[in-house]
Amino acid sequence: MAAPPPLPAHPNAAPLYRQVREILLQRIARGDWQPGALVPAEPKLGLELGVSPGTVRKALDELAAENLVVRQQGRGTFVAAQTPDSALFHFFRLIDREGRRVTPSSRELGREHGPASPQERQRLALRGRARVTRVRRLRQAGEGAIIERIVVPSALFADLHEHPGELPNTLYDLYQRRYGKTVRRASETLQAVALDDAEEARLLGLRRGAPVLMIDRIAYSFDDLPIEWRRSLVDTRRLRYLNELV
Repeated sequence: MAAPPPLPAHPNAAPLYRQVREILLQRIARGDWQPGALVPAEPKLGLELGVSPGTVRKALDELAAENLVVRQQGRGTFVAAQTPDSALFHFFRLIDREGRRVTPSSRELGREHGPASPQERQRLALRGRARVTRVRRLRQAGEGAIIERIVVPSALFADLHEHPGELPNTLYDLYQRRYGKTVRRASETLQAVALDDAEEARLLGLRRGAPVLMIDRIAYSFDDLPIEWRRSLVDTRRLRYLNELV
């Protein structure tokens, strides 16, 4: 395991616990501790980094608040592992007309592998000759429906296009389990658009030109690199987007 970078001591440095947090995050990002792994005890980490166990504890508390590690009383601190349920809870924000969370199912419509388009290169910060895998699927959520178009870099998900059978309903745990890529956060923009594709209109049971909600999402890894671009078209007759501010 590589030695941790020295903690800066100049007056303008970030608070010590924040510096420790960044070092721990770097270790998780480079795979020193795999998802589900036990993080070394606070005294041991403090000794390695030259700080007090209390400083390490405060850094781990911040990572726990971001759902990047999990504290278990009497057992220790573990690197958070994606599960289908946790991925849905954190990243699926649609509810039905009565305000109830809905659990979506999915049906794959198509999958292809090829050179990235200029827009895909821009959204995923890819170089000129990069290749991507594209997935289209229809998701049912209660009585509502969503069409998703998902694009991922082939350099990170080399054989995703060859995955046998349909891809799992929730992809983020597959990204972590099979490819070692954990979605740390996602950035979304929402926009009302007219449904201009005849096939998408048919799949959603809408007329062409009908209004739908477009959710444009970029998902980022632990090291803050974009690893997925997802565009979802939502039939808002039966589904709503929920954003809880706390």
